Amino acid sequence: MEETLPGITFGFIASGLLLGLAIGFVLQRGRFCMNTAFRDTIFIKDLTLLRGYLIALLVTILGANLLNDFEVISLAVQPFFPLANIIGGYIFGLGIVLAGGCGSGVWYKIGEGQFNAIVAVVGFFTSIQATATGVLNPLYKLLRSVRVPVGEINNPTLYHLIGDSPSVKWGVIAAVVIAIGIFVLMGKPFSVKKQKGFTWPLTGLMLGLLAVAAFWAASVWEGFPRGLSFTTPTGELFYTLLTGGAMPENHPLAQVFPMYAFGSFTVTWASFFIIGVPLGAFLSAKILKEFKWKVPPVDELLTVLGGSMMMGFGAMVAGGCNIGQGITGSSTLSIGSIVATISIILGNWTMVYFKFIKPMEDM
Repeated sequence: MEETLPGITFGFIASGLLLGLAIGFVLQRGRFCMNTAFRDTIFIKDLTLLRGYLIALLVTILGANLLNDFEVISLAVQPFFPLANIIGGYIFGLGIVLAGGCGSGVWYKIGEGQFNAIVAVVGFFTSIQATATGVLNPLYKLLRSVRVPVGEINNPTLYHLIGDSPSVKWGVIAAVVIAIGIFVLMGKPFSVKKQKGFTWPLTGLMLGLLAVAAFWAASVWEGFPRGLSFTTPTGELFYTLLTGGAMPENHPLAQVFPMYAFGSFTVTWASFFIIGVPLGAFLSAKILKEFKWKVPPVDELLTVLGGSMMMGFGAMVAGGCNIGQGITGSSTLSIGSIVATISIILGNWTMVYFKFIKPMEDM
């Protein structure tokens, strides 16, 4: 007998859309894209957006772990797949430079009227699908066939390298937070001048608070505390639009995220979240009078398409994108998420060097 899926509620739809609207608004108002944050550190020696990202990570680490320890949510820590985390993350990092935006960046830039962002999202989904259930799936399975535990812990975190007690956990969290805090304070966040949009400290703070809210909202309305992510939700939304079902049965994550009935369709909570992101960015762009349709040349669109397809493959293999691994996953101190994030940064720097820095040096 076919299993009857639970139906969705008003809160299910509203919480997803409102969170997405808020994320899109903050990203656009703060002009925040982690591709830019990583790129600027070596291209123009500017650490501003990187510090904004680290504020978001710091807030999410504290908020997510407090919610977990007070049993408001139950954090799901990603396993450590060394080949997948390193290779997938590195390829994703290469791709975001070519695509002109990271997983969150391409979604919010649609709300600014950037046609290349639409192309990037389409390429992103196409490659996600090809990796999850299509021609690239054998490579996906191969790279994720190597899983490394720490002792008897199958989902190891940084503190599992030392021990597994609450005191060890919070000792490691304190060390990480202090290190991040010192680096952020070196950027003098309390003396940043006002600007047209949000300042980088405010953007990082708000993004971190929304990431924590996403853990709670997903736990309440979806039944799984997935937090913020863009890779899997992109696939879920397009799967629903194209096939009527959020995930095919042979999808590697089909048994992870709960599905809900919406008429004859199956949807996930994150499908509504992802819809809200460009809408929130559009609202911000219209208020700031920054919305304008922009269509780049065909050769640039082809580069964007190629980069976005690298993003989809890399993010699916690595277990998440810059947000899914760089904030949500890393907030659990998952070794796999941290390795994937470092690999994304290294991939970004590699492509920035060959695409921007080396041509300038050769002139």
